[in-house]
Amino acid sequence: MEPRKTFSSRGAGARPGREFANSTPRSGASSSSRPRSSSSASGSRSYSSSSPRPRTSGASTGSSRSYSSSAPRSTSASAPRAFSSRPPLGRSFNASRGGSSRGGGKRGPRKGQHIDISKFINKTVITEEAVVFTPEHLFKDFIIDERLKANILGKGYNEPTPIQDRVIPHILHGHDLVGIANTGTGKTAAFLIPLINKVLANPKEKVIVMAPTRELAQQIEMELKGFVKGFKIFSVCCVGGAAIGRQISDLRYQHNFIIGTPGRIKDLIERKVINLAEFKSVVLDEADRMLDMGFINDMRYMLALMPKERHTLFFSATLSPEIAVLIKDFLKEPVMVSVKTQDTSKNVEQDVVRIKAGEDKLEVLHDLLINPEFKKVLIFGRTKHGVEKLAVALTKKGFKAQSIHGDKNQGQRQRALDTFKKGMAQILVATDVAARGLDIAGVSHVINFDIPETYDDYVHRIGRTGRAGQKGKALTFIG
Repeated sequence: MEPRKTFSSRGAGARPGREFANSTPRSGASSSSRPRSSSSASGSRSYSSSSPRPRTSGASTGSSRSYSSSAPRSTSASAPRAFSSRPPLGRSFNASRGGSSRGGGKRGPRKGQHIDISKFINKTVITEEAVVFTPEHLFKDFIIDERLKANILGKGYNEPTPIQDRVIPHILHGHDLVGIANTGTGKTAAFLIPLINKVLANPKEKVIVMAPTRELAQQIEMELKGFVKGFKIFSVCCVGGAAIGRQISDLRYQHNFIIGTPGRIKDLIERKVINLAEFKSVVLDEADRMLDMGFINDMRYMLALMPKERHTLFFSATLSPEIAVLIKDFLKEPVMVSVKTQDTSKNVEQDVVRIKAGEDKLEVLHDLLINPEFKKVLIFGRTKHGVEKLAVALTKKGFKAQSIHGDKNQGQRQRALDTFKKGMAQILVATDVAARGLDIAGVSHVINFDIPETYDDYVHRIGRTGRAGQKGKALTFIG
């Protein structure tokens, strides 16, 4: 079925610009409490934009190394390493399967993708004045319940983001909708606000929200609770890795929202604890990711159990042919709204870290992390085992590091996330389970310790930094 309307707002791509380097070289012994290189190191490294300056590090001897995008690569052992701005083109990285969890079952197969190294480099961070978005509405202008409006304004939200400005009126009017938007654009509030308003108008209304990962489902529920504070609107979060008995018990009480992962929701349906015939509104958030993780049959199964007359909302960062087929099969005359700008944020400076033959990858990472600008670092690995091993190794080196991956239960993962979010850990090491949807404030750096499986995964990994108008940096280890 053809979409009824299309709205598009696309930004220009980034332009070449300043080099990736820190503006102020470090010199002398640091007073920082961060871990330092051990005395067995063959040389210390500096992270600077100008000529390297030696740094004292106990009994460490040998030449210092610098990370500078302007320095050429050299085969000499004593020459400075470089973040090269001219990588060889056309190299292929066929990564093995990652270790991310599907939230309620096993992940579907994925194939490694050819990724050109040049896509990992973008030293431009746009600093000139950008075109200011002027919303058509303010939150106070939306025709919603005054109690909900008061909660929104009480959270400090006055002007909607572009996706919120465009989709909220359509959802309020009951239109099926497909929203195409980058991560970090406020799409969670874009669907929650009008759906909460629907529940306030009819307390018997039930809404189900499906998300690809446990963390994203929990984040959606947390945002929901902020908007419904003081209302008698209740929700149940149904995700894998958490005790199913507690979820079954919670589902016996009054609830208007179920938020969860497809695998666990399907399990509860088969146990006859959830009856989808009672739900007339459904949201599929990060639909492309759910498809990518092998949830296509689960999604079809659950949508087929819902009433034919329903309100269906799809949100996705991309619009693949498979998603288009789902839209055609399950949405009725949908409005399509796109506010996607560019693949990677203009606020994220991107570069590569080349690992020479025989060089210790962990030591290279260590020498980056001891620099004070690496304040809050999200490191991505490819496998669950590799992520845990790296987190343990960093902890042994004196860093405050946490890890999240599919082998940890929900309580362990949530504690690790909370520790990182609250600034009690400098480093979070994760599989791609954390790459989508999570809003972690103040991430200074994203480091791809392992090459991502696909460029789409890369985009979503580095989308964890440079959010809310802040600048961020992304580094990818190659070699």
